[in-house]
Amino acid sequence: MKELVNFIATSLVDQPQAVQITETIQEEEVLVELRVAKEDLGKVIGKQGRTARAIRALLSVAAAKQNRKARLEIIE
Repeated sequence: MKELVNFIATSLVDQPQAVQITETIQEEEVLVELRVAKEDLGKVIGKQGRTARAIRALLSVAAAKQNRKARLEIIE
């Protein structure tokens, strides 16, 4: 799941080298923390949070295939 979020985030931002992703796996839940450059934060969140919502939806589908739940946190 880390690879999925990495692919999406690096495709959206102007500074892909600044993308940092941390994945924490607990029993049935995966926590993915995404950090990007301050200038790119708006691109990852999108208008009214639409892009972030879409990334979370894709992450949930990928997690469901592995019988897990996923949570995405975008950190400033």
